[in-house]
Amino acid sequence: MKIRIGIIGAGRIGKIHADNLLRLAQAEVVAVSDLYAGPELEVWAADRGISTVTKNSDDIIARPDIDAVFICSSTDTHVPLIKQAARAGKHIFCEKPVSMDIAQTEEAVEAVRQAGVKLQIGFNRRFDHNFKRVREHVQAGTIGDLHIVKITSRDPNPPHEDYIKVSGGIFMDMMIHDFDMARFLSGSEVEEVYAQGNVLVDPVFAKYGDVDTAVVTLRFANGALGVIDNSRQAVYGYDQRVEVFGSKGSVAVANDHPNTAVVSTAEGIVSDKPLHFFLERYNDAYIEETQMFIDSLAKGAPLPVEGNDGLQAERIALAAKLSSRLKRPVKLSEIHELSKA
Repeated sequence: MKIRIGIIGAGRIGKIHADNLLRLAQAEVVAVSDLYAGPELEVWAADRGISTVTKNSDDIIARPDIDAVFICSSTDTHVPLIKQAARAGKHIFCEKPVSMDIAQTEEAVEAVRQAGVKLQIGFNRRFDHNFKRVREHVQAGTIGDLHIVKITSRDPNPPHEDYIKVSGGIFMDMMIHDFDMARFLSGSEVEEVYAQGNVLVDPVFAKYGDVDTAVVTLRFANGALGVIDNSRQAVYGYDQRVEVFGSKGSVAVANDHPNTAVVSTAEGIVSDKPLHFFLERYNDAYIEETQMFIDSLAKGAPLPVEGNDGLQAERIALAAKLSSRLKRPVKLSEIHELSKA
C-alpha cells in the first residue's frame, strides 16, 4: 500500500520534497497547494503525474484519501496547519522552524501528541553522510568522553532583503540547524548559551535588528562545551565543517567538493571550492530524510527527528537571541521569564 501525500507550499523546498517523494515506490504525491498556484505550477504538477493543484490548503487536509502532508509553506503558517492536519488525522512532515514562538510550537507538538499522529521536522543535516558518521563514532565511544563540539556553518552569499526582514534572524533561521546538530552529535541537551554577533557583511541586516556574523558557545548537560560560528557570506563557498573532541581523540569532517582533485604546481596547490549551497551539499540528505519519514509511516519505524527536536532547537535559538541582546550567558531555564521582559 502506498502512502498518499499532499504538499502544502510549492516553492523551492516544496518542489524538492515532491521530486524526492516521487522517487519512492511506497509514496504517491496526489495533491499540491500553493497560495500563488497558477498555470506554471499546473504544468509542473502534470509533468509529474500529480493530479490536483489548488490554492487552498484546506482542500488537501480535508481529503480522506491523503495519509500525510508536507508543510513547506511560510513559517507563520506552520502551527495552524500542524494543528489542522493533526485534527484531521494526517501524519505531518514540517520544515523548520515550527514557529518563531516557543509557546506556539509547544501547542503544535501537544496537538500532534493528542491526535496520535506523527510529526517529523525538516532538520535534513542529521541525514548527511558526514555528520551521521561523526555521531556514530561519538555513540560508539571511539573518542571517549565528550569534551568539545565545534560547528562551522557559513553561507556563500547573504539572502535578499525581502527574506531577511521575515527570517526571524540568524539564530532562528540559520543557526537553528547547528543547534539541532549540536544536540544530535553530543547526545546531550544544552543548558546554557552565550551568543555574540555583529554586522560585518551588509548593513541591511542591522536595518532589521539582525546580524550577519555570530559566534555562540554552549554548555551541555553532560559537561561538554560547544562552539558554533556562522557567517552569511563566505567568499570561497558553502562552508560546513564539524569536529567533536573527546578524552580519547577527535572526529572531524571537512567540506564536500565537486571532486577530490588537487592540483600541485610551482604556483601553489589548488582544489575546487566546496559544493555551492545547501541544495547541492545536502541533496542526498533531503532524499534520505524523505525516505525515512515514509518508512516510519509504512513500517511503523520510529521517526528520526520529531516535534520535540524542533522545540528544543527553538529554545536554544531563543536563548541565543536573548544572550546577544543582554550581552551575557543565558540558561535555557531562564528563557520563559526573560522573553516576557
